[in-house]
Amino acid sequence: MSRSDRGLHRPCYHLRAMAQLPVLPFLRKQVPHMLETLRELTVRESPSLEKEPTDRCGEFLADLWLRRGATVGIVKNEKRGNHVRVVWNPPGAPPKGQLFVLGHYDTVYPSGTLAKMPFKVEGGKAYGPGTFDMKGGIVQALFALDAIREEKLNPQKRIVFLWTSDEEIGSGTSRGLIEDEARRSEAVFVLEPSLGPRGALKTSRKGVGEAQLIVHGRASHAGLAPEKGINAIHELAAQIARIEKWNNLRRGVSINADVVSGGSRTNVIADRAEAALDLRAWSEADMRALEKRLYALKPARRGAKLEIRGGFDRPPLERKHSAALFARAKSIARTLGFSLGEAAAGGGSDGNFTAALGVPTLDGLGAVGDGAHAKHEHVLVDAMPQRAALLAHLLVAY
Repeated sequence: MSRSDRGLHRPCYHLRAMAQLPVLPFLRKQVPHMLETLRELTVRESPSLEKEPTDRCGEFLADLWLRRGATVGIVKNEKRGNHVRVVWNPPGAPPKGQLFVLGHYDTVYPSGTLAKMPFKVEGGKAYGPGTFDMKGGIVQALFALDAIREEKLNPQKRIVFLWTSDEEIGSGTSRGLIEDEARRSEAVFVLEPSLGPRGALKTSRKGVGEAQLIVHGRASHAGLAPEKGINAIHELAAQIARIEKWNNLRRGVSINADVVSGGSRTNVIADRAEAALDLRAWSEADMRALEKRLYALKPARRGAKLEIRGGFDRPPLERKHSAALFARAKSIARTLGFSLGEAAAGGGSDGNFTAALGVPTLDGLGAVGDGAHAKHEHVLVDAMPQRAALLAHLLVAY
């Protein structure tokens, strides 16, 4: 049995019995409290690039879990916001292993955004910066634990919740923490937002990276001695035309030059030019092949020199690491009275890191809504208790 399947064939209690458990009715009664908690979390702005407000939000978040009797540790971070690690041990016998619930509390919005995007509830939707991506998911996790405790569901495993402060800017300070925790865990549940109006879970994600293609040429006067120059911009253009042909949309492989710069004056042949390249692929094999091809580029013009930097920094989350967990989640959702679909996402998350380690990982368990990083960002209020119940049962049934 592979690690991806481990634990999924060991029933803690029968799935059919879930319909008789009062978890979902309990959580539906908690909706006003869930919305108030979401409001309090949203109004505490937490921009990835601003440490002080993000730390204040993290302290509030830590206190929410302390009130539930969890053990909370603040992982200090010198330049970015601190990370919040929460451990909940089931009562009674020592836990038999560990489950990992993962998410981030940083947002893409700078301080002051609330003046333009105030938290509000209208038409069954809760609006505000970061509500969908992904403070709504954190609130659902909090109340999932409330349901577990209230209904005495008694998970067999320790549950570790890690809320990070830098996912929106690449997870530079949190990646090591995430991978260390994943290695100790039997499964990872990622509270990133779901996909689409029906709240599909994300069972695969593309690997994502950024590379720099830098061309070194030779400057010369464009009028007096053009033959003595090597135009770096012309060389860069030739290289971009070359790599454009590597795109394979059918396989989901893409390489795009999205930021280009070079040259100094119109009468000076450019001696330097560069392009920032966005890299994406569904599989690790395609990811490695694209990197290899990029680093094997040769100049098209005599005398020009190429410099390549970077590459993939988030490996793909391949479906083979999510399939068994999704099947379990789909069965649980059915017993709770709603259907659950799956989807593939072109963007990456911290779940990419855990899946790449071979740890079963299920993403998109967070809020149902729309508008991530946009003015209309919101979550669907009626879906919040459903998603919290789903997570609670996943944590107990593993």
